[in-house]
This record gives sequence, structure tokens and C-alpha cells, in this order.
Amino acid sequence: MSRAEATKARILRAATEEFAAYGIAGARVDRIAKAASANKNLIYVYFCNKDGLFDAVFEAHLGRGLDAVPFTPDDLPDYAARLFDFFQERPEVLRLATWHRLERGTAAERDPAVAEPSRNAKLASLEAVQKDRGDAPGFAPATLLTLVLAIASAWSPTNATSMPATTAATSDPAECRRAIAEAVRRLL
Repeated sequence: MSRAEATKARILRAATEEFAAYGIAGARVDRIAKAASANKNLIYVYFCNKDGLFDAVFEAHLGRGLDAVPFTPDDLPDYAARLFDFFQERPEVLRLATWHRLERGTAAERDPAVAEPSRNAKLASLEAVQKDRGDAPGFAPATLLTLVLAIASAWSPTNATSMPATTAATSDPAECRRAIAEAVRRLL
């Protein structure tokens, strides 16, 4: 890895923590540069501005990150459970998504949960599985995918309706995972 690539990687790591904690408006380039042991000007050279840096962090964690969990339209309960695992291992992902929605609006074309072309591929494969199985009319693929994503993130700290782990009836991650898979199974 070149020196420039190493510096960029340090900046992205520091920016991930900063944006996850403070959002776009609250993040400070000075803190990111200090945490990355990098010259503040390099952030502007590499990413143009704070929004460009957020976009790079967002794409790294949500654009490519969610695709790291293979989509299995024929086994949505397992997919939801694996998404839960992903969110547990990378809590910054849902925090970044929440900041994105809060600060950049909820327009579908800007929402990570409905990013193209990944979403269209998932919807097409869901529709194909429903046709192949001859499933009774139920939820449309877009609705089903939205519900699965919501269930998978139910115990996220960014979910305003979830109870804190210390008081939740199902605070054990293994129990939460089982509940998520069972909820999706019943949804289907």
C-alpha cells in the first residue's frame, strides 16, 4: 500500500467514527484530521469537501457493505439473521444510514436501503422466487424487502422503538437473531 493509500485509509477510518457519532453537520474536519494523523488539507485534496468525505464513507459502509451480506431471496429468514449479525458487528453502518436519512432527506434515490442497482436486483430475484413457488398473493417484493430490513435492524441502537439491551426481554444477541429469523418466517 502506498503512503497516499495508507493516509486515505486512516482518514476514512477516522471519518467513519466521526460521522457515525456526530452526523454530517456535527462532524469536524479538524477532528478527523487529528484522529487520522493527517494534514487537514489532504482531506480536501482526496475528497474535495466534508460532503465528499461523507459520501466516500457512506459508500464504503453501506454501498459495498450491505452487499457483503449475500442476498438469499429463497431464504429470507436466514438473510435477515445474517443482516442482524452484520449490524451487530458494524454498528456504525446503521448510524451512518440514520444520519444520511436525517441530514439528506428521505428521497428514495438518496436512501441507502433503496440504492440502485442492488435494490432492483433484489426485487427482481424476490419476484422470481415468488413466481417459482407459486406463492399466494402476499406482500409485493418492495414491501417485503422493506419489512425484512426493518426486522433485521430491530435491535439497533438507532431504532427509536427498540428497548435498551439491559432492559429488553430479549437482550441476548442469539435470542434476538432467532426472533428475527422467526419473525421473517411468520411474515412469509
